[in-house]
Amino acid sequence: MSPADQLQRGLIALGLTLERDIQQRLLDYIALIEKWNRIYNLTAIREPEKMVSHHLLDSLAVAPHLHAKRLLDVGSGAGLPGIPLALASAQMHVTLLDSNHKKTAFLNQAVMELGLKNAEVCADRVESWQAQEKFDVIISRAFSDMGEFVRMTQHLLAPGGLFVAMKGLHPYEEIEKLPPDCRVRQVLPLAIPGLDGARHLVLIGRDEQAA
Repeated sequence: MSPADQLQRGLIALGLTLERDIQQRLLDYIALIEKWNRIYNLTAIREPEKMVSHHLLDSLAVAPHLHAKRLLDVGSGAGLPGIPLALASAQMHVTLLDSNHKKTAFLNQAVMELGLKNAEVCADRVESWQAQEKFDVIISRAFSDMGEFVRMTQHLLAPGGLFVAMKGLHPYEEIEKLPPDCRVRQVLPLAIPGLDGARHLVLIGRDEQAA
């Protein structure tokens, strides 16, 4: 099965409808990752068919659960999940934040080549970065610990906003160690086409009175 067919079938399985030109830009994106991977080692996954499931579909699976005007992708790396989400949701503004300058060089190139008008790249450390306008959703799939993720990004979350953590197995222990002013709103199991491992999406809100 070609990557294009794999992507189309995966989108159907996820219940997502994307225009053909958006699907092509998603495929152009993984082709760009594959090209840069030869020099910069952006991701351990090298095969295009695995990139479709492990990168594109894994990122897009969270789209129905996000209702953001401004989204921050922390530790974006190769642009995951931020770039697929920006492609899928033109009305959402996405900031791709990473402190690795080689990765942000790739991100800038990807944003330019893909014609992403609703995405911008920031090369900085999240704990010291200050945004002019705060975000209603802060997402990451790169942080290993949710407590650290929340603590390092809380100054960037708008009132009423959500921290969103993409995890593998249900993170029971990490949830118990969240800061006391945070509350888990939902833990959503996700089924990713072509990906056998468990995936969960954790939505975390802040107790505004305790904050």
